[in-house]
Amino acid sequence: MWSSVVRNGPARPHHLMEAFLVSTGIVALAEMGDKTQLLSLVLAARFRRPWPIVWGILVATVANHALAGALGTWVTTVLGPDVLRWVLGVSFIAMAAWMLIPDQLDEGNDQSRTPRFGVFGTTVVAFFLAEMGDKTQIATVMLAAQYHAWFWVVAGTTLGMMIANAPVVWLGEKITKLVPLPIVHRVSAGVFAVLGAAALLGWG
Repeated sequence: MWSSVVRNGPARPHHLMEAFLVSTGIVALAEMGDKTQLLSLVLAARFRRPWPIVWGILVATVANHALAGALGTWVTTVLGPDVLRWVLGVSFIAMAAWMLIPDQLDEGNDQSRTPRFGVFGTTVVAFFLAEMGDKTQIATVMLAAQYHAWFWVVAGTTLGMMIANAPVVWLGEKITKLVPLPIVHRVSAGVFAVLGAAALLGWG
């Protein structure tokens, strides 16, 4: 796993698939109960127009995570392999602790007012801003730095976001009540902790 960070040559196919699958899974788990998932509920209840909301989530996620992934890729050109290993290891472990803290939707994201930019535009703006500094954005930065596979990491984190949020738009609170969020958060924290330990110990 970790060898993908220090490797200077082109990524091998199995590393690309690993980057895609790990990014998808970890973001889908991290997003459960996250403030952007709560925002999906708010938007769905407010506008009752699922398609513009889902497309807005997709556009906002691609834009936000593409920037985050580019930042993660750039970091690997600035930091040496040893420094990067410690930075990412500590960061993943910090993310594990953060995953155990429940998220709440900021009042500033409440869409109770008439949307100025329509349902689609409002969703894009609200989601893009809600993702700034969020768990999944920071995870995208770290995963891009780890795997050296910008496209596959961004594709994976975007798919993970859609897996977590699109059903909420369509099914509302029913889907969140079916998922045991505390268990999901613990599993997600465990995944981050394993990634952190792997980075610090140079596994893979």
